[in-house]
Amino acid sequence: MFYCKNLKLNNNIEHCFFSRNNGASKGIYRSLNCGIGSNDDASVVVKNLEIVSNKIKIRTDKLILMNQTHSSNVEVIKNINNLNKIKADAMLTKENSIALGVLTADCAPILIYETDIGIAGCIHAGWKGAVNGIIENTLKKIVEMGGSSEKVIVSVGPCIAQKSYEVKEDFYSMFLLKSDENKMFFFQNDKKTFNFDLRGFVNKKFKDNGVSQIENLTLDTFASENDYFSHRRAKKLGENDYGRCISVIKKIS
Repeated sequence: MFYCKNLKLNNNIEHCFFSRNNGASKGIYRSLNCGIGSNDDASVVVKNLEIVSNKIKIRTDKLILMNQTHSSNVEVIKNINNLNKIKADAMLTKENSIALGVLTADCAPILIYETDIGIAGCIHAGWKGAVNGIIENTLKKIVEMGGSSEKVIVSVGPCIAQKSYEVKEDFYSMFLLKSDENKMFFFQNDKKTFNFDLRGFVNKKFKDNGVSQIENLTLDTFASENDYFSHRRAKKLGENDYGRCISVIKKIS
């Protein structure tokens, strides 16, 4: 379990970036796999979500999760109903005492809080969502709700580090088509492929949109086998599935 100082300073919210530890799953899903979409035993995943809910002192039916598809879709949560996962890659709420959760296994889990009118949120930011506007859309939605991007506190959780994120030239070229400035997020390695800085790219997106309060938990999910699930590591090891870590935020007043 990890916390960011910038969010801990706000008494109106509680948050946590959970690792893969202290859960009930076995095998490749060991142990706190919260991925309902994984092939893990569904009853065990539910037990893991109960463990998470107890840690953040909330009923499991008040923990809202997303059906994440690497989209740029942002949803505002106005009621308590997680019988069906929200089809989005970002959620926002003004409601007290519900929790918003984001599942990741290399992508960046982002927890945010707008301090002016009190908007809590979470974002699932992989390269596809980030390049296609999930961060911009989230900040735009905050403004539509009456908030201000300048009052947003951002915490970017554990994700794959640049040293572990090898990509091919077509990936590199696609980013340069978006903007030549994106060269700064790549370096060419000895294998003549490239390494991509997802965390740096995400941070720049926030800064370009007026957010200055950004904190990072600079932990590499790919390299931290004992602490984090990693889609890329699972593929490298030839495993046919992988677990998901959860990051949670909730308003308490």
